[in-house]
Amino acid sequence: MRGRGILLIRRLRDYFTWHLFKHFIGIVIGSTIVSISINTLIIPNEIADGGVTGIAIILHYLFNWPVSWAVLMLNLPLFLIGLRMVGRDFLVFSIVGVAVLSATLSLTTNFPALTDDTLLATISGGVLTGIGMGIIFRSRGSLGGTDILAVLFARTTSFSVGQILLGIDAVIFLVAAILFRPEMAMYAMIYMFIATRVVDLVQEGLSVSKSVLVVTTQPQRIAEQIMAKLERGVTLFQAIGAFSGEAKQVVYCVINRSELSQIKEIVRDQDPLAFVAISEVPEVVGEGFSSWKGH
Repeated sequence: MRGRGILLIRRLRDYFTWHLFKHFIGIVIGSTIVSISINTLIIPNEIADGGVTGIAIILHYLFNWPVSWAVLMLNLPLFLIGLRMVGRDFLVFSIVGVAVLSATLSLTTNFPALTDDTLLATISGGVLTGIGMGIIFRSRGSLGGTDILAVLFARTTSFSVGQILLGIDAVIFLVAAILFRPEMAMYAMIYMFIATRVVDLVQEGLSVSKSVLVVTTQPQRIAEQIMAKLERGVTLFQAIGAFSGEAKQVVYCVINRSELSQIKEIVRDQDPLAFVAISEVPEVVGEGFSSWKGH
């Protein structure tokens, strides 16, 4: 028994060590991509950014301070403020994320600018930054900064974390517009919008699935056709119409986008009067779709 217990402890130790190592590698890769985006696209084209990185970039434009050091120094007091206000895991991963970002920003400082076209730099920078941040978030990392302030203020005010972050970014963009030129803030908003959308794509995946809910009088026939033709699992459950008070049968299924026309045809053939609701499912984990591996 004792030998088995020791073996189990070793396996758990190896698992968590490898698990944390994979997170760290993800944070390094994501931070490197974000740093390349900032040093080769955003700074050379004088585009603003949001959060602490945006403040660091503004200080760089004003006083020529290294962005890497500014990011680190601006985050230090925020970490001290958040020491007792946010969760330990969040704080630890935030510190790791900021330290790695600062290091990669320093290492990529002398990388040449990829383009002098401001609009192209805005779009490309948004895509690159979004990919990098998405990888960081998937690795449980964080870039700290205003995220900590947002969590802190959300606990003491009636505003949500998202609203506070939006307000902070709006102030940073306004300052950039006043100190430099309005176009800088305009490009920054485009950059942040693209980056946010790409982060969602990296987090949720590109293969958006569809969920299909069918209220029908022929649930068994529709379910059998879906399982036979599409080889998809189907769930049947009971429902009651609120207006009529009648018992209803509901068919629920998740499919790939390419299978949507087939399932519509199946429902139309089996029950033309069926009620069908179709919605997007950003991510599906389970048989026939992605597995938990890599999550």
